[in-house]
Amino acid sequence: MKITRRKLLKGGAAAGAVAATGFPHTWVKDASLAYAAGGKIKVGVLFSLTGTTGIIEESLNKATIMAIEEINDQGGINGMQIEAVVEDPASDPATFAQKARKLVLSDKCVSVFGSYTSASRKAVLPVFEKRKNLYWYPTLYEGRECSKNVIYTGAVPNQQQDEFVPWLVKNFGKRWYLIGSNYIYPKEENNYCKKLLEELGAEVVNEEYVPLGHSEFSSVVNKFRSEKPDVIFSTVVGDSVVALHRQYRAAGLDPAKMPMASLTTSENEVAAMGGDAAAGHFTSAPYFMVWGSPENQKFVEAYQKRWGADKVTHFVSEPCYFQVKMFQQAVSKLAPSDINPANIREAVKGVELTAPQGKVRLDAATLHTYLWPKIGQCKSDGQFEIIKQSPGWLKPVPYKAYENQVCTEQGLKET
Repeated sequence: MKITRRKLLKGGAAAGAVAATGFPHTWVKDASLAYAAGGKIKVGVLFSLTGTTGIIEESLNKATIMAIEEINDQGGINGMQIEAVVEDPASDPATFAQKARKLVLSDKCVSVFGSYTSASRKAVLPVFEKRKNLYWYPTLYEGRECSKNVIYTGAVPNQQQDEFVPWLVKNFGKRWYLIGSNYIYPKEENNYCKKLLEELGAEVVNEEYVPLGHSEFSSVVNKFRSEKPDVIFSTVVGDSVVALHRQYRAAGLDPAKMPMASLTTSENEVAAMGGDAAAGHFTSAPYFMVWGSPENQKFVEAYQKRWGADKVTHFVSEPCYFQVKMFQQAVSKLAPSDINPANIREAVKGVELTAPQGKVRLDAATLHTYLWPKIGQCKSDGQFEIIKQSPGWLKPVPYKAYENQVCTEQGLKET
């Protein structure tokens, strides 16, 4: 059943949607037709293929492209093919913003799938809010955002930490060392972590941040040795994850006594560093490659067939994949003349599908996603053993660290 313009855009709202479709200074009789011209639907794919986060973002590009290819191979969306316009922002936030403007204004993409770091998401956000376009963001992130122009399919702090932090305190102890890359995501995640630790009667013995791309961790490792924390809580990202783990192992530290507990170390980084460097350490995420569902088996097999038998899937590539399928569901409800960012946003609210991690749902109020938290311990073969999982999907609460604020369909509200 198609959702018509009458159902989605009543009265003056229809004119507002047309005015905001990316044709500044020009009135178009039916601007939505530009988004489905020639039987194709243009979308942007904006992940770094080079630079410090290329190690992880290249796999996000692959998962996104694979999902698009699957949809097109199955006949597209109501007979329309998805056309992907791929850009490489080279791990640079300013370049992300430049490429985003091109995709929205020049290429007339109806949505863009992109970003790994919060720095890059923050860089492109003004583009999508000003132009009333739609950005699909697959990465775990710090929450504390309430935008009508972003679809968030990665985990927020409550979905990664609410079970992880108490489990670590119970099993390893109350003295914690926080180490992260120096930008908004690690700092906000650590703020939430410290809130949970305080409630549990635990303490932070040190909190330290290193530049993005940092690779020399000898002084940090020496502090691990001298401070002897019970848990090292890591929000280091990109190439730095590989360097940190390798130097930890070279120093002879023991994960059985002083494990690194990460929100950002996936199978992808483990493949780069080698399983021995990651063995014994922990990660909290909604998805691991070993997850034993039929949907995940199909996903992993398709990914390796498309990109190589040595390739791994992980907790950011998986939402890259399923968010394209969410996009498909939303657009399939629309008549071709009604395909525009505003209508897609309305159509995707409340969408459910069975992803490789389990059944997920986009929360209509926050545009964040219900996910399935899991705790994994890395093994020397580069895969994780899932040692704890949530009994059900967990509602996203992007402002949980800020008790007087809540994200609603009307925007951020004070409570």
